[in-house]
Amino acid sequence: MPAVPSGSEHTGGGGLPGAIAGALATPRLGGLGALALLLLVLPFVLPNSYFFEVAILVALNAIVCVGLNLLIGYAGQISLGHAAFYALGGYGSAILAARWGCPVWLSMPGAVAAVGLLAWLVGRPTLRLKGHYLAMATLGLGVIVSIVLANEDRWTGGPDGMTVPPLVLFGHALQGERLWYAIIGAGLWLTVWFALNLIDSPLGRALRALHGSEVAAETVGIDSGRWKLRVFVQSALIAATAGALTAHYAGFITPAKSSFLHSVELVIMVVFGGMASIWGAVVGAAVLTMLPQFLTVLKDYEMMVFGAVLIATMVFFPRGIVPTLARLVGRG
Repeated sequence: MPAVPSGSEHTGGGGLPGAIAGALATPRLGGLGALALLLLVLPFVLPNSYFFEVAILVALNAIVCVGLNLLIGYAGQISLGHAAFYALGGYGSAILAARWGCPVWLSMPGAVAAVGLLAWLVGRPTLRLKGHYLAMATLGLGVIVSIVLANEDRWTGGPDGMTVPPLVLFGHALQGERLWYAIIGAGLWLTVWFALNLIDSPLGRALRALHGSEVAAETVGIDSGRWKLRVFVQSALIAATAGALTAHYAGFITPAKSSFLHSVELVIMVVFGGMASIWGAVVGAAVLTMLPQFLTVLKDYEMMVFGAVLIATMVFFPRGIVPTLARLVGRG
């Protein structure tokens, strides 16, 4: 009796195309490819500089939210003062460049490194707290940073803010919305790539275990304090990088970047898009950044409609937009 050919023999060379198609369908490769394609296509369809500015703001908020989602969604640690790291990254680079004459290509990484050190110093004691105690501690940090930035006018310009020198590379100042769109779009892609790889690493698995049950994670040998501190510092570094880019792109920065309201906006973006979802953070930042631009036509009813959209989303998409839609698609 002749042998029945196996599946691989029967398909011949179809195995490789199938494997490639399967890889492209994964959230990592397929999602990164779709994001890269979107970032490449957008400059050809955006009609004017205003839309470029909105796209840049979306990308900056998405960068911060991806890092914040690593802390909130995966590690389960609430931060209500994340805007402080964002503002310190911008102010640190601005002060080093404007007050001390440091080249911008050195002031930006220097400021980000200093914010990372601050996050490490702050995180060691505060991350021992849990639940609303941790939220209150991070809220206190944000309030302190906001007060310092507003009162130290000799360094920060006070409540009115300060002018930030342009980003200069090879003797040329980087200006124009299209160039900054390319820089910040590349930064967003790299941030998403980093986050997707991180959550599939031993650190990501440790964070998911901590989020499920910290006690159970510690019984299998996971050092909860070490891993929580590490992701806290990484999240602060991402926020500081976005803050430095924002400052040099806008050419101006004010203490409002460190306000409690800004921290709450970032948390809402993460929850709206979907916690423990990298793509949810990107979608949440995109929707909630663009939505107020469209609601301006409503004038006095803008905030009312905005609040209604948030309530409806939480009622019909309790896990956030992306996880809920993914679950529905999976059932279908």
